[in-house]
Amino acid sequence: MMQGATSTRNYTADRIKPLLESELERSTHFHPESVPEFAAIRVFQYLRQGAYHDYTYRETALNPTNPANRAVDWEADIIGSFRNQSDTDQIVGERDTPTGRSLFVARPMRAEESCLECHGIPATAPKAMVRIYGVSNGFGWKVGDVVAALVVSVPMAVPVAKARQAFTQLSVAMALVFLCTVAVLNWALYIFVLRPVRRLSALADRASTGETGMPEIPVEGRDEISRLTASFNRMYTSLQKAMRMLGG
Repeated sequence: MMQGATSTRNYTADRIKPLLESELERSTHFHPESVPEFAAIRVFQYLRQGAYHDYTYRETALNPTNPANRAVDWEADIIGSFRNQSDTDQIVGERDTPTGRSLFVARPMRAEESCLECHGIPATAPKAMVRIYGVSNGFGWKVGDVVAALVVSVPMAVPVAKARQAFTQLSVAMALVFLCTVAVLNWALYIFVLRPVRRLSALADRASTGETGMPEIPVEGRDEISRLTASFNRMYTSLQKAMRMLGG
């Protein structure tokens, strides 16, 4: 949301404002469409008409041209924080609203040289703008100063829902990994332990009844089961020899 509003501001400043500058110099009518702030707020208002009606975007200032953009208490605190901590580029926090808890993201807006065309001194500002808003507000800006804050607010239900979704996805993924791990371990246990041991047990039962002529069990690998199989083969061979000697 913040990046979308910033992109709208940049597009207006780079593309729209240059197209209207010549007309603004000749016209006695002020065109708010040339103001990046106006464009960003209006686009966001269109966005709020859909599924994002609880979202808000404000470009709030301590000394705005339009009184509607004057910072309220908590917004003034944010601007003060940006001024006191010049290396801070973003503030994230929560606040109470009439509709419940809200999460906000705020970024500072620093005055640039181009801002002074309208916010330097009343004498150099567009006459049409001065005629509408007067000379009491929105002037005296200095290049580099934090003059406003861009604030996007969303209901806490949004990040909470995303957190729950992420937790559910993580839980499902961990459960799947656990089940796959158990399945692989069971398969490996059957292939490398249970099946060879069952084969040895079956041959041992046959040998205990005096059955002869059984083939040797193939020995594969060098693990404990393989050594046990080799030992069983030697024992069975020795048993056969002993029974032939007794019989002879």
